[in-house]
Amino acid sequence: MCTLAFAWREFEDAPLVVAANRDEALGRPSDPPAVRPDHPEILMPRDAEAGGTWMGVTHGGLFVGVTNRRADVEGDRSRGLLVRDALGADSARDAADLVESELAERDYSGFNLVLADREDCLLYVWGGSLSRRELDPGVHVVVNAGVDGETEKSRTVRASLSGHDSVEAWLGAARTTLRDHETDVCIHRDGYGTRSSSLVTLSADGSVAYEFADGPPCEAGYEPVNDQL
Repeated sequence: MCTLAFAWREFEDAPLVVAANRDEALGRPSDPPAVRPDHPEILMPRDAEAGGTWMGVTHGGLFVGVTNRRADVEGDRSRGLLVRDALGADSARDAADLVESELAERDYSGFNLVLADREDCLLYVWGGSLSRRELDPGVHVVVNAGVDGETEKSRTVRASLSGHDSVEAWLGAARTTLRDHETDVCIHRDGYGTRSSSLVTLSADGSVAYEFADGPPCEAGYEPVNDQL
């Protein structure tokens, strides 16, 4: 996944709202978001090749999402499996312990990893060494090359998603932003491009709303995911 934007504790009625595009090789198979028998507490799409996921949310209100990161390190295990494992935790803090333990034992290819629940929002950056940042309430944007103000793309996306006074307005801006080609949020290349798009809302009452576009959002419409946690 190459664009991961979210508003954490920005809105009183929704502790977390997420907008994300997944960029991937066009021939890599995947399954849409669902609650599956082997992980009944998790709503997530699935990478059908490696078995992991690029993002998901749990019955307990934990969100985990990953983007690739350019780094001179390779791992023998899919980053998506680390995301899936982290989603098995009870909280963002517990997921953080799992991530730190895992990275102490083996290498992965470079990534940016977000762990968020109602209480905490943590960003891990891995590129051969592991760094951890506790994010403040507000709008944040994670792309392959950096976070928030570190790249032109993340600055542009963050600006477009800042200053909205409701979840509905934020999601409306997100739908427009995720279709943008000028800043390479939605990309179309030979054999590679934006494969899907997700909008996730974790409400204060504990409910989860997930909308999924099975294709680039400039072409595919968002449809509600009916599976309930």
